[in-house]
Amino acid sequence: MDAELSGQLVVPDGARGVVLFAHGSGSSGRSPRNRYVAAALNEAGLGTLLFDLLTPEEEYDRANVFDIELLAGRLLTATERVREQSAAANLPLGYFGASTGAAAALSAAAEPDADVAAIVSRGGRPDLAGPRLASVRAPTLLIVGGHDEQVLELNREAQRELGGESRLEIVPGATHLFEEPGALDQVADLTGSWFVTHFT
Repeated sequence: MDAELSGQLVVPDGARGVVLFAHGSGSSGRSPRNRYVAAALNEAGLGTLLFDLLTPEEEYDRANVFDIELLAGRLLTATERVREQSAAANLPLGYFGASTGAAAALSAAAEPDADVAAIVSRGGRPDLAGPRLASVRAPTLLIVGGHDEQVLELNREAQRELGGESRLEIVPGATHLFEEPGALDQVADLTGSWFVTHFT
């Protein structure tokens, strides 16, 4: 299933790498939380691509939101296009996944020829990547709210299956959307540190 997807690529001067945002509902480009984190990454000297994995029409079918193979394929296509951009051609790339987008990011990174330097999952469902988790070699940071108990347990289970370096960071008192005061700031700080560390 091919679709014409649009996105916003920002690459600051002297960028250390570029982070592609993957959101399962297709709303990566419109998500205020993703925009907030992306702005923080730009301030830290990292490039970002905010784009939608699904078209607005595709979003109406909830099955597409959980079609990890479809989402991962779209992410890989976007990755190829970023590498074709002169501003990002020789920079390391990373994935930031939320919701089912985290599973898409991990599934894409599990491809044998994937050249992904690092991955961050925010309140994601990495468990939905299933057996592909074992093939992920990119260092992976899982960020989960302390009060998002069901997702936290799913992340713990997925972390045990990951094939490469991984870390689980729990944001105390935060729920699934990290709407509590200061919670999203912690997400942005953890995310920036992870990518800066693994892009250098």
